[in-house]
Amino acid sequence: MSEQSAKPYLIRAICEWCADNGLTPYLAVKVNSQTRVPPAYVKNGEIVLNISAGATRRLTIDNERVQFSARFNGVSQEVSVPVPAVSGVFAKETGYGFAFTVTADPVASLDAATVPTESTRPSDDKPRGRPKHLQVVK
Repeated sequence: MSEQSAKPYLIRAICEWCADNGLTPYLAVKVNSQTRVPPAYVKNGEIVLNISAGATRRLTIDNERVQFSARFNGVSQEVSVPVPAVSGVFAKETGYGFAFTVTADPVASLDAATVPTESTRPSDDKPRGRPKHLQVVK
């Protein structure tokens, strides 16, 4: 029997910790062919998503996927992220959280020509750089 990944458990734990402390959980994702996110918000093959209760509907984090519905620029969209594509989970306000190693999957990876590189998010909604207090988990 193979060992279960700790990543989905850590994602759920940081989300619960954020909720208990009035913080906003953000999910950093490496976009690939298995990832369903609004392409207009992908930058350099990555996207950062607010996964707080106030920003999402029907949020589920199981051992395979993070799924929810959210509004992007006023339009409701379904989001589905495979757990292996998650590169980090952290509190927006403090930067505390976990960074994960995301290995390249040749079957799941998109070639650079199909991944948008410019974001259409308003400049005040962009992440403020890499969080400072992340623990890298392999």
